[in-house]
Amino acid sequence: MPDSNRATSMMRLAVDYEAVDTAKAYQAYREAIKFASEKKLYYQLGRVYQNQSFLFNSAANYEQALASLDHAIENYKKSGHPKAKLWEANAYNDKANSLKAKNEFQQAIEYYLKSISVIEEHKLPGGLVGKYTNLSTVFGDINEDDKQTEYAHKAVTAAKNGGSRQDRFMAYFILANAYSKQDSNRSAKMALDSSKIHFAEEDNVDNIDILLSYHLVSAQVFKKLAQLDSALYFLQKAYDISKAYNYSYGKAESELQMGAITIMKKNYVAAEKYLLSGIKEAESVNYYGMLNDGYKYLSDVYAVTGRYKEAYEYFQKHKQVNDSVVNMESKKYGKELEKKYETAKKDAQLLVQHSEIERKSKLNYILITGAVMLLAISLLLHRNYRQKQKLQQQRINELETEKQLTAVEAVLKGEEQERTRLSKDLHDGLGGMLSGIKYSFQTMKGNLVMTSENAQVFERSMDMLDSSIKEMRRVAHNMMPEALVKFGLDIALQDFCQGINQSGALQVNYQSIGIDKVDIEQTTAITIYRIVQELINNTMKHASAKTAIIQLSAIDNGIGITVEDDGKGFNPAILERSGGMGWSNIRSRIEYLKGKVDVQSERGKGASVHIELNV
Repeated sequence: MPDSNRATSMMRLAVDYEAVDTAKAYQAYREAIKFASEKKLYYQLGRVYQNQSFLFNSAANYEQALASLDHAIENYKKSGHPKAKLWEANAYNDKANSLKAKNEFQQAIEYYLKSISVIEEHKLPGGLVGKYTNLSTVFGDINEDDKQTEYAHKAVTAAKNGGSRQDRFMAYFILANAYSKQDSNRSAKMALDSSKIHFAEEDNVDNIDILLSYHLVSAQVFKKLAQLDSALYFLQKAYDISKAYNYSYGKAESELQMGAITIMKKNYVAAEKYLLSGIKEAESVNYYGMLNDGYKYLSDVYAVTGRYKEAYEYFQKHKQVNDSVVNMESKKYGKELEKKYETAKKDAQLLVQHSEIERKSKLNYILITGAVMLLAISLLLHRNYRQKQKLQQQRINELETEKQLTAVEAVLKGEEQERTRLSKDLHDGLGGMLSGIKYSFQTMKGNLVMTSENAQVFERSMDMLDSSIKEMRRVAHNMMPEALVKFGLDIALQDFCQGINQSGALQVNYQSIGIDKVDIEQTTAITIYRIVQELINNTMKHASAKTAIIQLSAIDNGIGITVEDDGKGFNPAILERSGGMGWSNIRSRIEYLKGKVDVQSERGKGASVHIELNV
């Protein structure tokens, strides 16, 4: 077996021991580190150190976790392995997680941003969604609500533009968390619904952090909506997961939150039980923020139940913890000032040295500068010429595109005008004639004497005439929905979805965010309506889906459309060579509105179409 494979196998053995025997896990990591160090396997050594940090974190040994991650980063930098930079970025992210657990939020933010910088600088595949969600969470911890929501939206955008199903699940539930924290409960529930579409528990069986976060955020959303039984259900799931992995943070957080909810349900006996257990767990690992809340909740329980001595005792504990948190922040701030002072002093010494070097080098700079300036002038003249050529070609391309869009606009307007004319002709002309015939038949019926057999034939004919009138009205409505003309796009789409739900062909959940504040021209509204109509028709014809979501939202300088379903999925590459009229019409309408489209789908995992239009 090659040495690199052996080092990887030793690491995996340590990982397997983590859930059953931590002592053996520590020993296995030490042996893997010794072997990889002797063989100078820098990449594998970095992976061993990084995995070891998770074991330290689960035991709340954050200093050892940070030291282990520093070793991991150092070895990744030495390695020439093609994946070394990606794992270096992940190590910065893990270091930020450990700092966040220590309540060192500013440093955590710095390392999250450093992780993102490495990914962007080296154009590494994936990974941005997780980093954005982590940043959103830590900004929420320090109550910077705008930043929390900003990075949650960045995560959703990154997930839609090439992310996996798991990425879309994470991004949406972090967005739900951000909305819930700001008491935007309707938006939080909508984001949670979108998250649920992409959630697959089998993909997260061993990912305790994601499973725990999902259930805690779900509980928080339902708590804000006063759906307390649902909140307790998700908190119990969070506790069971944390208990299975002996994860102190999860056990403490879920039990304290269950205590808070049972207080709201006025079940003080259960509340006391949850809170005492949660406080004991939080005390064992010094989770001061949780203890602060737990002592306050328990003081409230004792006060309500008339045990004033215990109420006063826990209120005093709450005050002590609160004061200690403030003192810790003050000491931390003092150390930061001291560090900045020492850094400034060193910078001043370096400045004196640099000044001396600059004085000696100035003459060389003057000579070199002259040569560089001559070369720069030549390059600028050449660049200017090339830029003019490029601008001319760009202008030609813009004129050609504008000409094509004008042609598309004329076709679309002509098509809608013809639809409107046919709709009116059907409704006012043929509809009136059919209604007149029905009235004449009803008048004749009263003046004729018919046998029972002829009466049955007459009634069947009347039923067929009613069905023809209904079908004619349905065709006329599809050609130009009356609600779209009278009440606008939002109401028309609600009406469209309601009709599909009543038919039983598909269950459609329609959500709109901020559309009532956007002024949409009628031509544009008709075009958007046709795009959504065609996408849902494709879902009903091809996807074998049970449910779908339509989201219409106001975004910067335009409108965002997302249509998702839980159908059988497909390979998006086939759309590029598709000759069908449906997708061709959708693409033409998007180009007419100067928009862009992103399609995400896998076989057996549904489909998601995200469109951004400039209107």
